[in-house]
Parts: sequence; structure tokens; C-alpha cells
Amino acid sequence: MADARVTIEVGKDAVAIITICNPPVNALAIPIIEGLREKFTEAMTRDDVKAVVLTGNGGKFSGGFDINVFERIHKTGDISILPDVSVDLVVNVIEDAKKPVVAAIEGLALGGGLELTMGCHARIAVPNVQLGLPELSLGIIPGFGGTQRLPRLVGLSKAVEMMLSSRPITSEEGKKHGLIDAIVPSQELLEVSRKWALDIAGRGKPWILSLHRTDKLGSPSEARDTLKMARQQAKQTSKDMPQHHACLDVLEEGLIHGGYSGVLKEAKVFKELVLSDTSKGLVNVFFAQRATTKVPNVTDLGLKPRPIKKVAVIGGGLMGSGIATALILSNIFVVLKEINSEYLLKGIKAIEANIRSLVSRKKLSQERADKALLMLKGDLDYSEFKDMDMVIEAVIENVPLKQKLFSEIEKACSPHCILASNTSTIDLNIIGEKTRSQDRIVGAHFFSPAHVMPLLEIVRTNKTSPQVILDLMTVGKIIKKVPVVVGNCTGFAVNRTFFPYSQGAHILVNLGVDVYRIDQLISNFGLPMGPFQLQDLAGYGVYVATTKEFSSSFADRTFESPLLELLMKNGRNGKNNGKGYYIYEKGSKPKPDPSVLPIIEESRRLTNIMPDGKPISVTDQEIVEMVLFPVVNEACRVLDEVVVVRASDLDIASVLGMSFPSYRGGIVFWADTIGADHVYRSLKNWSEQYGNFYKPSRFLEERATRGIPLSAPASEISVSRSRM
Repeated sequence: MADARVTIEVGKDAVAIITICNPPVNALAIPIIEGLREKFTEAMTRDDVKAVVLTGNGGKFSGGFDINVFERIHKTGDISILPDVSVDLVVNVIEDAKKPVVAAIEGLALGGGLELTMGCHARIAVPNVQLGLPELSLGIIPGFGGTQRLPRLVGLSKAVEMMLSSRPITSEEGKKHGLIDAIVPSQELLEVSRKWALDIAGRGKPWILSLHRTDKLGSPSEARDTLKMARQQAKQTSKDMPQHHACLDVLEEGLIHGGYSGVLKEAKVFKELVLSDTSKGLVNVFFAQRATTKVPNVTDLGLKPRPIKKVAVIGGGLMGSGIATALILSNIFVVLKEINSEYLLKGIKAIEANIRSLVSRKKLSQERADKALLMLKGDLDYSEFKDMDMVIEAVIENVPLKQKLFSEIEKACSPHCILASNTSTIDLNIIGEKTRSQDRIVGAHFFSPAHVMPLLEIVRTNKTSPQVILDLMTVGKIIKKVPVVVGNCTGFAVNRTFFPYSQGAHILVNLGVDVYRIDQLISNFGLPMGPFQLQDLAGYGVYVATTKEFSSSFADRTFESPLLELLMKNGRNGKNNGKGYYIYEKGSKPKPDPSVLPIIEESRRLTNIMPDGKPISVTDQEIVEMVLFPVVNEACRVLDEVVVVRASDLDIASVLGMSFPSYRGGIVFWADTIGADHVYRSLKNWSEQYGNFYKPSRFLEERATRGIPLSAPASEISVSRSRM
């Protein structure tokens, strides 16, 4: 922030160049906003200035308002920290200025940065600039006039699409829609912008106040139809996101009562949303993702990542083919190894199908798809492994098999090659115990489908070298994953934290609660589907295998439910064979299967845990809490053992790996909003009624009784047992 400043330089042509300087993205921090007000006031009062060009330093215009300010407001509750930019600066100082202002845009103009440019009287950009209003992804709406000026520049329909999706467009698309007036080469940007500003001053070009334009808004009936469709879409896709509906309401205000009235309503709603729980949750997720790039004893050692250009993937099943797809899409050469020609052909076909699917959904061009597939080679032996930079093992969860493979690849690979496993639960020390290269062994745990899910859990043992961790973090970024470094234990961070999720649901079912009620309530909470539909989707074999791993490691808190074994005996395997808790028919949504109810009754008879043989009576809220509070409890153990660097790593991992609703901020953040004391007292009560599965952890008990947030740094609790 010491470098944050705004400069003014007046040329011989009487054009003042006002430059935003706040590396790396020229964020609009409070000192920058004050500096802009000061420099614009100076330019307007100077006799040697006829026009102004507003630009950003270092090849970027501005990445938007400083999000650290939102974090400060969330911690203090003090909304007065928020400066009045919309009216005081953008309307009064820039748009209503008595001298013309032209925005010269390079690199990016996002959020408040783009809103500043829209307050100017013209916008000149270089090619490939990113232009967008991503505020809704932070639980707020554009607050510097963007909801009013964008539709007046690009039309209502395009403006709604840009704001509700939070996706940026390029300057080329901006020119096509009227957001950008001209695109010029970078070396000509300031020269053209200066001349444009002087032409406006001399009335050679139009002096346009965006807020007062109406020519692109369409007729009232067209506007009503556009907003109606947008509201219906928001109701379906963003039902728990109040900012979407608020944005449309503010847009409508401007359409009915004029741009300035819309700006005033926008400013009011913006402040209200900044204080909302949704914004607090989404801002926490934003900072949590940023924090993953900093790993003590890895990123602070001055190490440089080694180039990873060739990777071997062992196993072409669901995970292996997905991992290989992710790598070749990012121009990393892959050798896919299988045990026979039939399996190898299946693996290659699965990768080709993944690529074809991306093309058909317009996520990938045919040219890029063809190029990616040229980066793939199949093999049945280790002959190519001597040239590999990394090997990722992605075979079934079988300890002897994995140990055998690691012994073989250690011999086949060069001494610098990284030896990674995609195991989701097995302790890496066990996998690598028969090798002599334990400093090169690391977990590369992808989530299914691996080429789509954004999380990469990087698992380090106490012997894994920092260089290997750094290299894998770099690969993660190259293949567009968010790498989270975690410690080594059964299930690591994410799967271990969430293993009580399904178990809590099974306890409830065996206590007499309806399967479909549980699924519906968890879905209403914000997860994509409930625990039973998730089991149907994953296949019962996966759940049974992982439960065995967790049972052996955490026997004191594992609930043994016979339900899945009974379902499999009945010939059910979920979506795989169309029969599970739900019926799966092509072209239709899953439907509850009434014929599963006798099997559930048999499970209840075998477990015999219903008090007095009668179903328990629970509220909807209690059901959600009885499923999710045990997850919070295990998260506390993960924090206590320092399996993660910080609590926010679990937050981002829960959102990206387990689809925990982002607007709730992540599993630990959500628990803190409820309060550790409520979580602790609830678990204690259930443990007395229903057993050890619900027994509160020591960490949770200490934090609850001492009034310390679960997310507070570990130093605030005296004892910890690091796995990092």
C-alpha cells in the first residue's frame, strides 16, 4: 500500500494524464480514491489543462475496488469505512466534469475499474483487455454506477448477462457492443486517447454522458420481458443469492425513474449487501483461495519451480483418464500406462470422450481439442518412464498394489522424477514404505471428474521435500486447479473432514428419519444433492471401501450401517445400474424408489438404535445440523492436528472439493457464524443420546468454552500436533 498513489502529468498539448498506481492490479484502495478526487479537482481548476486521460500504471487499468476494505467492514461491522465513490467521484467529479475525460485501458478493467471508465466520456482500449463487473461473485452488486451505465452502453440484455454471470468480455467484444469506442495498439494508446479527448473538447467528437443515454435500453415492454426472464433464471440458478435479485431491482429503478435515481438506489443497496451474510461468506472464500498460495517452509524458501513437461499416469479408469485430460489440455505431454491393451484402449477412449464433451459444450475449440490429443500416448510398460518429470498413480485403493507400483516406478524413473499418488484415503507413508525415495513421494489427490473439479489436494508427508511440493503446486496452477497443501493421514484433509457426512445421514435413517427428507433438506441447505443421492452417483463400492479405511483409523467414531450392503444384496448399485435409493431413467430426473423402503426397515431392525423402537422426532434444522455438525467436529480435529496450514484452507477445500455452498463461506467459516458453543452443546447432547459418533472433540470443547472462533490461528490453543 506504500506504493499506492495517483499521479498527474500535463503535456504540451494541454492534456492531463491521471494515472492510477497501486501494483499489482491498481486496486482502488481508499488512498487511490482520495487521490483520484484530488487530481481530478486539480485538473479541472488548472488553466493549462483542456482535457483529461485516465489510465493505469504497469499495463493494467484497474482490477477494481480494494476487497480488503470489505473484509475490514465484515470484521468491524463499520460501514462508514466505505467511501462514497458513485456520486461524489464518478458522477460529480468525472462524468459531470467541465473538461472531457477519456479512459485509456490496458490489461483489465474490472469491477470498480470498469465503472470508472464508464463514467468517462469515451473509452479507448488495446486488444484483449478483460472488461467485466464480477461484483455478484462477492455477494454484492456494482456500487460505482455500473448497474446504470452498463445497460446504457451495451444494451439491457448484454448488461444483465455480464453482471449476473460475473464473466468478463474482451475489448473486442466490448467494441462490438458499444462499451469501447476504439481499439488501438498498445504503443498508440495514450497518443490516440489524448487526441480523442482534445477532439471532444473541440466538439469534433461527441461529449457523451453515459448515465443519460437511453438509446440502447429498448422499449419498456422489451425491458420488462428481459428483466422477467432474468429473474426467472436467477430464481432457478441463484435462489440463495440475494444479490442477483437486488441487482435486477436496481436496474429496474433506473429504467423507470432515470439513471441518477438508479445510481442513488444502487449506492443504498450496495451498502446493505456489503453487510450481508452472503457477502461475508463469498469474501471469505475469495481470500481463502488467495491464501493457498502461501505455504510455510515451501513458498518462503526462495525455491524456483522446476518445469514439468512430461507426466506418466498409471491407470486409465475414471480418475486416471480425468487427470490425463486435465494435463493434456494444458499442453503437458502424458504417457498413459495400463496393464493390458483392452484397458489402455478404454482409457484413451475415455480421454477422447472427455475432450469431445468439452467441444460439444463449446468449452473448447476443435483446434485446441486436436492439439491436446496429440499430447497423449498410451503404453503397456515402463520404457518411457525414464524421461518423465512426474508419475501420478491412479489405480484402485489397494495397498499391496500401490506399494508394488511405487517400487517399480522408483526403479524405472530418473532420480529427479516426482512420484505422486492420487489415493483419496490411504496414508502415503504406507504406500511408499518399500521405497528409498520418500522425499519424492507426494499425494496428488484430484476430485472426480478430475478434468472438471477445481481442487487439487497436495498431500505432504514429513519426508516430502519442499521442492516437490512447490513443483506440484505449480502444475496445479498450470492445469487451472486450486492447489491446497495438506498433511498426511487417513483421508487427508477433505475426505477425512467429510467422512462423518454420510455416516451422520445413515445414523438418522436408522433412527427412523426419512431418506428423502434428509436429501431434500441438505439440498435446500445449498449442496448440489443430498448424501443418499450422492452415494447413488458415486456407487456403493466406493463408499463401502472408504468406510473400511476410516473404520480402521477412527474406530471410536465410526457408525457401521448395514444399509448399503443390504442394497447391494438386493441388486442395487445406484446410478450405475439405474437402481438405488432413486430410480434412474434416461432423460428424466431421479425419482424416489418406494421399493427401497423395506430394505431401509431391515437396516433399522438390524441396527436397533431407535429409542423404544420408535422413529425419533426431529425438526428440519436439527436434521441439517445432525448431518453437518459431525463434519465440523472432524474439521476441528483436522485443525488441531494441523493437517491444514490454516482454517481457511479447509473452507476453500470444502467449497471446491465437496461443493459446500460458497455463499456460506466454507465449513469452518459457517460453523463460526453459527457459533462454536451451539455446535458443541448440540453434539454433546446427541452424544449422550445416540453415542460416541457425536462426541465433541477436545479442540471444539476448548474453543467453545473459551469463546474463541474455530478459525482463529492455532497459536491461540496451547497444544497442537502438526502433520505438516
